[in-house]
Amino acid sequence: MRTAIVTGSSGFIGYFVSLTLLRSGWRVIGIDSLSDYYDTNLKLQRQSQLSAYAEFTVVNEKLETPQALMSLFKEHRPEVVIHLAAQAGVRHSIDVPRAYVDANIIGTFELLEAARAFPPAHMLLASSSSIFGANSQMPYKEADKVDTQMSFYAATKKATESMAHSYAHLYDLPTTMFRFFTVYGPWGRPDMAYFKFTKAILNGEPIDVYNHGKMQRDFTYVDDLVRAIVALINVTPDPANPVASDSVSPVAPFRVVNIGNASPVTLMDFIAAIEAACGLEAIKTYHPIQPGDVPATWADTSLLQNLIGQQHSTPVTDGLQKFVDWYRDFYKV
Repeated sequence: MRTAIVTGSSGFIGYFVSLTLLRSGWRVIGIDSLSDYYDTNLKLQRQSQLSAYAEFTVVNEKLETPQALMSLFKEHRPEVVIHLAAQAGVRHSIDVPRAYVDANIIGTFELLEAARAFPPAHMLLASSSSIFGANSQMPYKEADKVDTQMSFYAATKKATESMAHSYAHLYDLPTTMFRFFTVYGPWGRPDMAYFKFTKAILNGEPIDVYNHGKMQRDFTYVDDLVRAIVALINVTPDPANPVASDSVSPVAPFRVVNIGNASPVTLMDFIAAIEAACGLEAIKTYHPIQPGDVPATWADTSLLQNLIGQQHSTPVTDGLQKFVDWYRDFYKV
């Protein structure tokens, strides 16, 4: 039986990754701090569903706690590590930057140190499309220069990429970083726009529309994302054998991969899809763009396709209908 450590296992993406691995016969060691950044009840309910599997072991601990990860790696000797735990949120990073240093930078450092001591066959670490920052040429490619982050959250994710590359080079740790593009779906994070919009629309309350609706996002349905992550487990980076459009490092077994829908959707179309799924029209309040935000994202997914083949992309209308159906059932509205 293959063993994986999944950090952030009670989070949105971590829950679905862990569930998929368990259903495929993996043994999963899940670690999560159950932070109160958003409703911990949602995290506990995800964790409860995972705990129904005999091969799931949960550890509620902060990654940055000294030796916590070292002990887990020593005990379980994971074949694969999927690092999804992070302090998320562009806007929150303006108010509480230290939380991002602790969780994203120090937490990742502790993970890398544990991997150095007990090397897994493959490390897969989450980055973010936000690291493209002020880049204006789209679609974003993995080889693009990324030196103009617009938020402190994005800066910490860029730092984790650099840290991981150095460990991959120094200690020959096969490492894949994936850059997520606006992931959404059932069991999602309540701080995300689609979650807030659905709640407000169903309650007859106004929604806040930033940059006067002139925004575009490469919205990625969670099932599509998870399929890509799991498929990448067996695709370790090798500088001696690059593929077309590869971002593999010339000096380390290290690769960066975009995971997105490769089809940006305007914010107003996104809202219209939520309205259709809810069967109600939103009351809209328009605002300027928020500090740290970017007006558009768009993933070039050529490398992903070259590595794992053509992937299914869920249309936004279908994905949002599934989310709204889940929301109504979960919150009994």
